[in-house]
Amino acid sequence: MGSLPVIAVTSGEPAGIGPELCARLASHPGAARCVILGDRALIEARARQTDVSLTLADYQPDHPPADGSLEVLHIPLGKPSLAGRLDEANASYVLALLDRALLGCRQGEFSAMVTAPVHKGVINEAGIAFTGHTEYLADRTGTARVVMMLTGAGLRVALATTHLPLKDVPGAITQSSLEATIRILHADLVMKFGIARPRMLVAGLNPHAGEGGHMGREEIEVIAPVLERLCAEGMDLVGPLPADTLFTPGVLAGSDAQLAMYHDQGLAVLKYAAFEDGINVTLGLPIVRTSVDHGTALDLAGTGKASPRSLFAAVDLAGDLAQRG
Repeated sequence: MGSLPVIAVTSGEPAGIGPELCARLASHPGAARCVILGDRALIEARARQTDVSLTLADYQPDHPPADGSLEVLHIPLGKPSLAGRLDEANASYVLALLDRALLGCRQGEFSAMVTAPVHKGVINEAGIAFTGHTEYLADRTGTARVVMMLTGAGLRVALATTHLPLKDVPGAITQSSLEATIRILHADLVMKFGIARPRMLVAGLNPHAGEGGHMGREEIEVIAPVLERLCAEGMDLVGPLPADTLFTPGVLAGSDAQLAMYHDQGLAVLKYAAFEDGINVTLGLPIVRTSVDHGTALDLAGTGKASPRSLFAAVDLAGDLAQRG
């Protein structure tokens, strides 16, 4: 186990399914040493509540645990947590998990971090401005721009914009922002995923990719000029394509990634195709970060019905990317 990548796994919103999914990593035969960041008593309680058998071990950086043990780096809750019941008192705890994982990644203690879901609403209700993991980690690392990409079912769907109201999307897509996004996507496909010359499909913003300007001019004035410029540099880009047909088998054939202009344009397709196995990857960070592609599922918390497959896949991909990098 000493030669395996060490993955920090944040257990996320304590009232959600994250703690119980993390407990189930004890039975996952992955090629990584997983360290769960969270309140030890919480992890134990959710394991009992969901009939998960496990042996916990306190995390010791230089001493891997015995086989079959699940390591926990204990970070105490702000207030005892009940499954399914949000409490603003634990908002700072949730962010403390992220901060500790990030510190360990930046100092070389951890090879990568994997995040269980958080609840954006309760963090904001606690008076802490929080848009999402992607934006938070970018701010904490001083990264000017990152790219959110979800993978699953043979797709790699990246986003030109992330968590924005739909009315704000057109103004957020500029030539400079789109070019920066595509450069990050291309670079990480090459460096982290090992694809020598990635072929990327780019969606238009408007229905039918603007219908030659009759349904919007963003394709003509913003997207196409960027693609032409980057193709001239040698990138393999196709678009702007109508989003309603981009994800059909014939169009997807031979592509390595797909770039959507906004959140639901791309992720509705990805989550339909691979909801239980999808993985969220943050591109452009100085660390490796993957995540589940689902939310806190408060209605399932404590029932044992939530599938751990997305978390297992996120851990496996984090280990692969860490070893490749």
